[in-house]
Amino acid sequence: MRTREMVRYDNVEIDLVAEGRGPLIVMLPSRGRDSLDFDDVASRLAQAGYRVLRPQPRGAGKSQGPLDNIRLQDLARDVAHVIAREQAGPAVIAGHAFGNWVARMTATDHSALVRGIVLVAAAAKAYPEELRAVVQQAADTSLPDELRLAALRKGFFHPAHDASVWLHGWAPAANKAQSVAVSATKQAEYWQAGTVPMLDLVPDHDPFKPKEKWNESREEFGGRVSVVVIPNASHALIPEQPGAVVDAIVAWIAKL
Repeated sequence: MRTREMVRYDNVEIDLVAEGRGPLIVMLPSRGRDSLDFDDVASRLAQAGYRVLRPQPRGAGKSQGPLDNIRLQDLARDVAHVIAREQAGPAVIAGHAFGNWVARMTATDHSALVRGIVLVAAAAKAYPEELRAVVQQAADTSLPDELRLAALRKGFFHPAHDASVWLHGWAPAANKAQSVAVSATKQAEYWQAGTVPMLDLVPDHDPFKPKEKWNESREEFGGRVSVVVIPNASHALIPEQPGAVVDAIVAWIAKL
């Protein structure tokens, strides 16, 4: 059964989608995206025997909280409260694109609550500056669909896949707040992800992590990183290859 409720602490309200029973998996969406992107993947993981939590980012769904003058540490605190409330942790956190930075930050600041993290289509440590403009264009719902589709095809979707599925599902307030948070946080503050194990799911057509950087995380962090390359997918990955994503996550968790 899928449920939806509000998790409150201090001046923050988190819109939480949850389903399944078993070990905890928390799923964090890409920048400016709604966590409902994970509907298919979450359902499959729940059927595989996991309790799947999807906290909507501040500014998405009904989630509320300060959106100005925030850092990634604030967004990680939201995730930590959702996990702690379950009293069933630690959890595996799967962060899609921007979400992987929040996952790393949560593992850094709240290590007791995190069993491991999954980097879902995580960008390389450094990627072409021009791709930032592609992200903004794709997320700007005031632009004509044709321009946004061009951006989605360039930065997010494999040529064989329908990019129009991402014309909707954007949360402008969340996108703006996440931009503020990451700009205020040094990469060195979150990149290490504490000492937890990491699974790096790499789409084979992701412009944010070209082939020469597929093993970048393993080269930096050694044996605590497992790398799985998923074929026929780009930066969006989740709507492109949901089955492959679920299979990789389930297989990796079984080895933790």
